[in-house]
Amino acid sequence: MFSKLHFKKQLPFPPSPFSFFIECFYFSSHQPHPWNSSSRLRASMPIPNQTHFNDPNTVHLFCSNALKISAKKGYLPEGKQLHAHLIKFGFCQVLSLQNQILSVYLKCQEAEDAKKLFEELPVRNVVSWNIMIRASVGRNDENESSGMRLCFSYFRRMLLEMMVPDHITFNGLICLCTQFNDIEMGVQLHCFTVKVGFDLDCFVGCALVGLYAKCGFVENARRVFCDVSCRDLVMWNVMVSCYVFNSLPEEAFRVFNSMRLDVVNGDEFTFSSLLSVISDDALEYYDFGKQVHSLVLRQSFDSDVLVASALINMYAKSENIIDARRVFDEMSIRNVVAWNTMIVGFGNHGDGNEVMKLVKEMLREGFLPDELTISSIISSCGYASAITETLQVHAFAVKLSCQDFLSVANSLISAYSKCGSITSAFKCFELTSQPDLVTWTSLIYAYAFHGLAEKSTEMFEKMLSYGIKPDRIAFLGVLSACAHCGLVTKGLHYFKLMTNAYQIVPDSEHYTCLVDLLGRYGLINEAFEILRSMPIEVDSDTLGAFIGSCKLHSNMELAKLAAEKLFLIEPEKSVNYAVMSNIFASQKHWYDVERIRKTMEDKRDAKVPGCSWIEIGNQIHSFVSNDKSHPNALEMYVTLNMLLRPMKEQNGIHL
Repeated sequence: MFSKLHFKKQLPFPPSPFSFFIECFYFSSHQPHPWNSSSRLRASMPIPNQTHFNDPNTVHLFCSNALKISAKKGYLPEGKQLHAHLIKFGFCQVLSLQNQILSVYLKCQEAEDAKKLFEELPVRNVVSWNIMIRASVGRNDENESSGMRLCFSYFRRMLLEMMVPDHITFNGLICLCTQFNDIEMGVQLHCFTVKVGFDLDCFVGCALVGLYAKCGFVENARRVFCDVSCRDLVMWNVMVSCYVFNSLPEEAFRVFNSMRLDVVNGDEFTFSSLLSVISDDALEYYDFGKQVHSLVLRQSFDSDVLVASALINMYAKSENIIDARRVFDEMSIRNVVAWNTMIVGFGNHGDGNEVMKLVKEMLREGFLPDELTISSIISSCGYASAITETLQVHAFAVKLSCQDFLSVANSLISAYSKCGSITSAFKCFELTSQPDLVTWTSLIYAYAFHGLAEKSTEMFEKMLSYGIKPDRIAFLGVLSACAHCGLVTKGLHYFKLMTNAYQIVPDSEHYTCLVDLLGRYGLINEAFEILRSMPIEVDSDTLGAFIGSCKLHSNMELAKLAAEKLFLIEPEKSVNYAVMSNIFASQKHWYDVERIRKTMEDKRDAKVPGCSWIEIGNQIHSFVSNDKSHPNALEMYVTLNMLLRPMKEQNGIHL
């Protein structure tokens, strides 16, 4: 197939029979190509003495194929040459060729030339209008809405000229509404399709289901799906993806079962969509995911990269990292997406060492990490508080020119913060040219994590001054900063700002921060009123924060009330009993201490000790409470006592 033709001499029209095709066929069949197949074909082929065609059908076929190649590859000069020859020799009146020339100009982003050619067409058919409409959908205008206006202006003109639209017309228009989330215009188009009888068309139905799915109108999508009697595999896949996109796993699997009863076998898109619906919020469908895995193996889709990546993601999110790694190791062909999925899985699992091993293996196999890979690696390093590895990956990101991606910048801010380097986190923020909401929120959390509440609130106010609208996560960060440092007035201000000005409904985490804020400051009764008046069910974290405040301010009565409710919510969690036992012990209520400890023994739930760690010389040192197992434990305790003595003396505590 010729990828590019430069006409070095005039092509006489009308052509006559010739030996050109025979010579080219002989050349391509018996000699190696002297050009690179991926590069353009220039005048390196032998030009026959006779280049005349007599058969008009041959001319039409030749020009049609050449125009198709020019449109597909974006070869504008070649398309213009063909256009000139067609005009010169009288073939420009052939409407099918005119439509293909129109397609060449539009694919090469020559909108003005395409518009001029379209207006000069003496006759236009539905294909001509569809080309202009679909090209308007994909235009890269600075003002995105201008492409939509242009598209519908062509549609109106089409109707005014009494041209009947077909299924391709409606599909393009509905896809445009999907692209811009314009549900109102989409509903009007849906009504139009019903009037002209295209609502039962499978091609149009797929576009309508996609529109309603993206805009969250799942019931409307279901009705469109049910109205289409002859459904193909694409239609089934679009309906499955509708439920997946709207996080409805039960309905997605129900549609999949109906699909199998309709004797329609799924493809790689079906299985990858079903597997992706098993997210952190739908882990109860993990068993269904394993059944889908068995179907994947039975139908030999396990070698598909997309399906295998979805399987890895499912097992990793279900904390079954061993099976995730097994699927990854069995992949015969891997791409960057598969590597990223496995790296993210180990990163979320907290296994930084495996992440670094995978990165090295990925580089050895010749795959270049992208921004998602880099941000995942950085997040893993931050999770492990590994400052040395964070610095190394940061340098690698600079070498790959990935540091300007927002995902990488946001990961660097969080990682440096978790590693204790708030200065480096702020430098990364300063180097971000256009910080988004996630970037600002990462820095707000970084300052809150380090106890710098004033800095955290300052960044929050600065974010508002730049016109960035905060979400519930941003408010949670600033509320957390206020709670940790006792900024009661500011904390209450931000809580009211969130609920009144931004109309954000607080969830349990926001109420936990509010209760913690009031309780730490000594406003126990006010915190208790918040607990009683919460419009949502009180969770264990909120009760735990309140009990901690009661312990701090020696309010045993309210602590007992909160503890009773906490034991009902989490009866098997031994740490709750241990906290309450310590509170009773601090007040010398030995009877209650004995009662709580007896309950703990009956539960027989071993308390997992808390663990802290530090990296020194590329080695992680971990500790638990009263740990003396470390080889340098004696020296560490001596140093600790040396530090504690002046601290206690400064605070007036006599040893």
